[in-house]
Amino acid sequence: MRIKCKKNILLSGINTVSKAVSSKTTKPILECILLEARNGELKLTANNLNLGIETFIECTILEEGIIALNAKLFSDIIRKLQDSDIDIETNSDYKTTIICEKSRFDIPCWSGEDFPELLAVNKEKSIVISKLGLKDIIRQTIFSVSDNENSKLMSGELFEVKDNVLSVVSLDGHRISMRKVSLKGDNSDVSAVVPGKTLQEVSKIINGDEEEEVTIYFADKNISFEFNKTRVVSRLIEGEYFKIAHMLSMDTALLVKANRSELIGCIDRASLLIQETDKKPIIVSVKNDNNLYIRLDTNMGSIKEEMEIEKEGNEIIIGFNPSFIMDALRVIDDDKVNIYMNDSKSPCLIKDAEETFTYIILPININPDAY
Repeated sequence: MRIKCKKNILLSGINTVSKAVSSKTTKPILECILLEARNGELKLTANNLNLGIETFIECTILEEGIIALNAKLFSDIIRKLQDSDIDIETNSDYKTTIICEKSRFDIPCWSGEDFPELLAVNKEKSIVISKLGLKDIIRQTIFSVSDNENSKLMSGELFEVKDNVLSVVSLDGHRISMRKVSLKGDNSDVSAVVPGKTLQEVSKIINGDEEEEVTIYFADKNISFEFNKTRVVSRLIEGEYFKIAHMLSMDTALLVKANRSELIGCIDRASLLIQETDKKPIIVSVKNDNNLYIRLDTNMGSIKEEMEIEKEGNEIIIGFNPSFIMDALRVIDDDKVNIYMNDSKSPCLIKDAEETFTYIILPININPDAY
């Protein structure tokens, strides 16, 4: 194989697929990036057997071929080279020469024939969504994914298509995030649990272009995200996802309409008094004077905040983990948020103005009479 490629194009391709390189493996081939020069294009592929990414980039092919190079070494070399054309040539002794201006590297390579193929994904069921739409969905749900590997289902997100509406749900046992988006065309009903790590990598690769689209293919055990000249293939998490419909329709006795930025400021200032070892909740009080009061007492000191709100319903005193509330408020794009509460022991619902995003958070048990 012999190719010539511009550094910035090659490095962009390497950065895209490197997210699927295995970091812990006894198989050296899984620590590699596959380079396949065919039909005037260079295909780069990485595959850790759970997640695989391939992308095509422009290059000049002087001799077709297929090789595998250690991903870290290859990436480090290309990153350090001058911003110029790069020549890559492999001989029959499995040695690869990389030349850029006056720099020359000779490194070992592996036979590309030993590299595992990406998971096959049946393309009968699919949806199409804009890059911006998918990126927003992931941004507004990924923080509720559990990092506890003992609960596999909580480490993923439910992608469910029903009546041409895509619902994406994540939860970690303390809060639930759900985003809905209407789809174009006539789409088959689908239900799949996608690993959170896969979605994080997809979000890093795609830009936020509103015009460009991503096609998502669903199979029984695998999923594929395809856009431009890139394909991301992942195993799904098997099992039946948690039922949350009853929580979305629960009774509420109070609706608070608040300015999102102002509420973020109040909670952010209160959080200054929280140390890593603190488990203190912020105390939220809503009274009949159309104000929301925030109070926090820690070993560092105490703080009281108040802000004007629109209120419908009863008074309440309730405790929350402040970081859980901030996570939701930061990903809502509207100026106003709607907060639904029932009592000090019941979950709280936070919704954006259009109610396409719903966030459910469990309160921290407190004694309301103490406040």
